[in-house]
Amino acid sequence: MKKLNLPLFEFKIKKENKNNIIFDEIRKKWIILTPEEWVRQNFIKYIISRDYLASHINCEKAFYINKVQKRYDIVVYNSIGEVEILVECKSSEIKINNTHFDQVMRYNIELKSKWVILTNGLENYYFKFNEKTNDYKQKKDLTNYSK
Repeated sequence: MKKLNLPLFEFKIKKENKNNIIFDEIRKKWIILTPEEWVRQNFIKYIISRDYLASHINCEKAFYINKVQKRYDIVVYNSIGEVEILVECKSSEIKINNTHFDQVMRYNIELKSKWVILTNGLENYYFKFNEKTNDYKQKKDLTNYSK
């Protein structure tokens, strides 16, 4: 798979029925290794490397906006069950554009995350909610988890 703009991580990957599959430590199952899944799995490992608990991470879950089903890529909850981080992953072959920013911000109207991240593994955009100005400010990176 393609080298991403993230640290190198170890993965369990094997071949099954002509497909490469990767073990998802969060969902506890083998998943077909698509280019988007490669980005998602790497970003999950990156979040864990920033001291967030794997047990607080959820991925590929359905939720609803105005009775329309949507699916987020990665959500990280804080210790009291609020959404701390929302990550939208794209394949590394997809150039991130304003439509993708609109998508993740639309999801966040419902999820109300403090961090919103958009990534294709090569370009990683980090935004943190600023309570004083009541808006999101772009950051260079995700800060380490602090208790």
